[in-house]
Amino acid sequence: MTTTVQATSSLSSTSLFSAPALPDKYRGAVVEDLQLPPAFSLPSNEPISRAIEAAYERDFSHIPVLDRNRRPLGYVDVAQLKAKWEAGNANPDDKVAQYMTKFKRTVSQPYTLITPLSSLADLETFLQKNIFALVTDNDRKFVLAVATSQDLGNFVSRRGF
Repeated sequence: MTTTVQATSSLSSTSLFSAPALPDKYRGAVVEDLQLPPAFSLPSNEPISRAIEAAYERDFSHIPVLDRNRRPLGYVDVAQLKAKWEAGNANPDDKVAQYMTKFKRTVSQPYTLITPLSSLADLETFLQKNIFALVTDNDRKFVLAVATSQDLGNFVSRRGF
């Protein structure tokens, strides 16, 4: 006798995570369990000299760039920016908006919401196609932290999963 089980999902229709349920290797842990440092972000009109200085003070490789309403516009790759500066291709007073990588938000690539209560399994899925994730509140009004694959790896090694 063969039994067929149809999986149902409680995820909203806006979720990008439709993979079949697998055992949770993170044992139910969520993004806030990573204990990430608070995010540092810059307004789009900030000079790149400030971006580089702040990134090295905080040991960040990428800095989110926000518009005047504090909505994420994109990010600055600090190593790439520093290389342009050292090569003489960027002026310290240039604005970060000139050097940022813009986020691509379209109907085919909607914004993926990662919050402190998002599962680490969902974060891992997101990070398979992205360098980092902006952790925001549910309304996407505030960038709370930046999560990377390295953060997940550190969590796993600390917990012994």
